[in-house]
Amino acid sequence: MIKPIFPGQNFKKGRLLYSGVLIILLTAFFSSCKVPQNAYYFKTLKKDTTISSAVNRGMELKIQKNDLLGINISSLNKEEDLTYNAPAVSIGAGSAGSGYLVDADGNIQYHKLGVLHVEGMTRTALRNKIQKDLTPYLKDPVVTVRYLNHKLTVLGEVTKPQVIQMPEEHLSLLEVLGASGDVSQFARRDNILIIRETGNGKQFKRINLEDHSIFSSPWYWLQPDDVVYVEPNDIKLNQEKNTKRQQNISIALSATSVAILILFKFIK
Repeated sequence: MIKPIFPGQNFKKGRLLYSGVLIILLTAFFSSCKVPQNAYYFKTLKKDTTISSAVNRGMELKIQKNDLLGINISSLNKEEDLTYNAPAVSIGAGSAGSGYLVDADGNIQYHKLGVLHVEGMTRTALRNKIQKDLTPYLKDPVVTVRYLNHKLTVLGEVTKPQVIQMPEEHLSLLEVLGASGDVSQFARRDNILIIRETGNGKQFKRINLEDHSIFSSPWYWLQPDDVVYVEPNDIKLNQEKNTKRQQNISIALSATSVAILILFKFIK
């Protein structure tokens, strides 16, 4: 015959104890099972409309000191092209690439053309200048200029936190989030934080993706070295708290169980 775990008068006390433990476990479990609320972009956009952007996407940035420029030449003389396309600066593996580094004086050293002062020029202006200056040396040269060390950083509640290369002037906030796999179901779409370096320090701007007014915001178009941080919503924060609470409860219950086993061992 199997003896009860709590013999005699202790049986009722033991059953009450285990019932209390079961209630605690069930409460901790169900408190963490909250369903995420519906959240989506542009809630305030009620009908078809046209919104004017505060920034012209065609506006080009000015080349600055320490920019790394990728300059590619294509002409009817392929052998000569190889000479011009040899990089002046070679960057290590895993970096943005190799190209022409704008020095402290705002200059680059270019084949045949010597020292070029490029600081303050746009990519288009530099492309046209090089294309014109190479005409005596190459037949029908075509020049492309890209930025090799411009980048953005995306952190927080996105599918793929990452550093995104930015070879041209502008990327929109939606393009960056799309490239990162979109925000997760636990993201706060109404409080996206953008951190921007300026000459005087850092600027912080919070963007509400549920409001269509972002399309007319100058912060909709991101700049090189911007950091986009997607904050977790209350559900995610509560889940993390519940996880810690459950861990603490589990530890407490384990300790209690060991204490009970030891206690009944001595009672016997």
